[in-house]
Amino acid sequence: MSREDKVKKAFEDKSWNEIKTTDSWQVFKMMSEIVEGFEKMGKIGPCVTVFGSARTKPDTRYYDLAEQIAFNLTQQGYGVITGGGPGVMEAANKGARRGKGKSVGLNIDLPFEQHSNEYIDPDKLINFDYFFVRKLMFVKYSQGFIVLPGGFGTLDELFEALTLIQTNKIGKFPIILVGKDFWGGMLDWIKKTLLEQEHNISEPDMYIFKLVDTADEAIEEIDSFYSKYLLRPNF
Repeated sequence: MSREDKVKKAFEDKSWNEIKTTDSWQVFKMMSEIVEGFEKMGKIGPCVTVFGSARTKPDTRYYDLAEQIAFNLTQQGYGVITGGGPGVMEAANKGARRGKGKSVGLNIDLPFEQHSNEYIDPDKLINFDYFFVRKLMFVKYSQGFIVLPGGFGTLDELFEALTLIQTNKIGKFPIILVGKDFWGGMLDWIKKTLLEQEHNISEPDMYIFKLVDTADEAIEEIDSFYSKYLLRPNF
């Protein structure tokens, strides 16, 4: 069969029954990922997720900051969850390992830049095929999100959490953006365009998150929140 024929065959219309059968097996795969995630994450205890770019290089400002934040979290009794990959994720898992705390990686296989880093506890590495199942685990089991500079994936994770809190689908938990130089322009746009100009959000939505510049400030925000609220899964 020629390459052209293979391409045509791949795009042939499938029968309704074939589509239904494929969908049914996908549901079982999704369910297995959810069950495995719930079973493993439910045993780990209170953790904070650190998000950020997989492309951040070692010995740069945000790599070092992620490592210090994670280390400080472990000294306060929190475990650290990341997306399991390189860059900021690696730095955070490295900081958790250095602090002798729980180092969790929720990894997903991507074609170019994602592979699990070496600083995740072997029994706390979970691999996912589905982004939405992975994000479910972040939201359910994180006691807070600390978000360093990143790309589309980081923004996706950030805005999902903001939306769920804004719409009261989950209870409020701390969302902390680290890096005033990086986040400042986006937050100005949110305030001036979304809030004041277009009225697409409300004034209280601006208080769902906090903006900080240092590791100490990030930890202080987490501790301040949980001096008032209980540590528990978010739904």
